[in-house]
Amino acid sequence: MIDYLIHNLQVSLDGMFGYMTPRLWTLGVILPFLMAMFFTALVHPLIVKMATSRNMFDNPDKRKLQSRPIPVMGGLAVFFGIVVGAGATSVFFNSYALFTCVITLTVMMYVGMLDDMVGLSPVARLIVELFLVAFVVYMDKTNINDLHGVFGIGKLPVWVSLPLCSVSCLGIINSINLIDGVDGLSSGLCIFACMCFGVVFCSSYDGTMGVMASLAAGALVPFFFHNVFGAKSKMFVGDSGTLMLGMLMSIFCMRMIDNTSLTAYNHPRMGVVAFALSVLSVPVFDALRVMFGRILKGVSPFHPDRSHLHHLFIELGFSHIGTTVAVISLNALNVFCWLLCYLFGGSVTAQFVVVFVVGLANTTGLYYAVRRMNHHRWPYRLLRWLARKSHMETGSKFLAVRRVVDAL
Repeated sequence: MIDYLIHNLQVSLDGMFGYMTPRLWTLGVILPFLMAMFFTALVHPLIVKMATSRNMFDNPDKRKLQSRPIPVMGGLAVFFGIVVGAGATSVFFNSYALFTCVITLTVMMYVGMLDDMVGLSPVARLIVELFLVAFVVYMDKTNINDLHGVFGIGKLPVWVSLPLCSVSCLGIINSINLIDGVDGLSSGLCIFACMCFGVVFCSSYDGTMGVMASLAAGALVPFFFHNVFGAKSKMFVGDSGTLMLGMLMSIFCMRMIDNTSLTAYNHPRMGVVAFALSVLSVPVFDALRVMFGRILKGVSPFHPDRSHLHHLFIELGFSHIGTTVAVISLNALNVFCWLLCYLFGGSVTAQFVVVFVVGLANTTGLYYAVRRMNHHRWPYRLLRWLARKSHMETGSKFLAVRRVVDAL
């Protein structure tokens, strides 16, 4: 069985990346990643100073998990890295192809920043998000308009695809926003997602989205280190960052699931709907669980509380970095299960069912299972032991990384 899996994996990789020459890897993946990382690292300390001087802090309260005010303009640093990185690498490729992405990310970043500063109503935010989704659909002629064989369903009529696309994209945008609860979680999940999407886009000859995924991942890496390890340089990504990143994830999904998808064309056995869902499974399933739970309680689905999956890990005693690693690991497990199903030759429907069941199990199932655990039994004691082991904030290695990060 292991030999069979390895053989299928080798065949798949050869088919996916056989055309990728060292020049394409360098100019299309490595260079955008490094340029975006460089520009984010360059501007990050300047934005921390600007946020501090203008008193733009996220203050602690009974719902939030930080113990002191933290600057909240991290989304601007990530945006700067993506946009300036795209401009710097435009010498080697036609950056006009990224026009729609850059415009929508710019608008979303400003809307998020306005929300961080003065607060916007959920309805106002949803209206802007819906307008931007419509803008992408109109400009790029891309849409979630094909299920590519899931349950035997192919191309969808417009009266079905447009509402489906709107609801799906709004859900993705707000799920990324809602998952931003502990240090490194939203940025770490989006780095993981960009890597997954980027690999598939590169293997599908979709160079534009491959470059965009590399830019976003590169821009997020310096922010992630400052957010997780920094003391003086710590900054939250804020709504300006999470809404922007959620918009980018939506664009990736639209591009991958559209009926003209290069991914579906070049990899016909691959369940593109299942893959996209697996990459974003934890934020999507957790957001759905939380929102339905709030509705059942008779409160607004946008009413903030502490019922997310990351809050559960914090209550168990996990550190912020331990919670981030745990949640991203759950998401990676879903991608791994999808990959196994794909390598074993599962149909696109089977791939979707596997992703849906695993996603439901490791979010909703896990949440309620832990809530009902006997605290004296070994499963709960094991989780508590892992929680204690996750605390490394006073360890020599953690502090050494902190000194380096704060000095940059």
